[in-house]
Amino acid sequence: MLKYKLAALVFTVSALWIGHAMATEEPPYKVLVTDKSFEIRQYAPMLIAETLVEGDMDEASSKGFRLIADFIFGNNQVSDSQLKSKIAMTAPVTAEPQSSKISMTAPVTLEPSSAAMTMQTANQWRISFVMPSQYTMDTIPKPKNNAVRLKEIPSKYFAVHTYSGFNNLTRVQSKTDETVVWAGKRSLKMIGTPQISRYDPPWTLPMFRRNEIMVEISAP
Repeated sequence: MLKYKLAALVFTVSALWIGHAMATEEPPYKVLVTDKSFEIRQYAPMLIAETLVEGDMDEASSKGFRLIADFIFGNNQVSDSQLKSKIAMTAPVTAEPQSSKISMTAPVTLEPSSAAMTMQTANQWRISFVMPSQYTMDTIPKPKNNAVRLKEIPSKYFAVHTYSGFNNLTRVQSKTDETVVWAGKRSLKMIGTPQISRYDPPWTLPMFRRNEIMVEISAP
């Protein structure tokens, strides 16, 4: 009896998540190369909301998520009016380690660094959400909290490693190392810091979770 109840629960949660995934917008990209769980992708230009937060990976992800969620759920201002607007949730939520403290008002320029340094010892992270494609920098509501900023991102290329399950720092580091090795074997020039993208809400069962390690590369 218990196994039937468990199967029903898994089916119900799966159905709910499939509905959520179909309704959640993701940034558009073109797959150039596929090799098992690895891909080379070209992403279209996009608009993101980002914040810089301190702490380990889990602490920073939680802090950053709350700050940007506060912005998209209404702590914003439409043009010069006092109106506010709710912005649709998108996927993924991306966390990128920072090798040094950077002012929110300065251009963010990152030098490539070792995966071990960035993932295991970073105490500052850039947390970002991609904004829905209906918006431009001119039309999107502006954050009232100056800890959140909007930024236009040009088209970029990424080496991507997709995997499921829970994330902890050891596992994320292992997947990052695998991505770096794979990119090296293909002679890809890595020009960005490895970052982790998570697509699912926290109640998603481990086997249904979609996680990705992404490293920006030069045009292949």
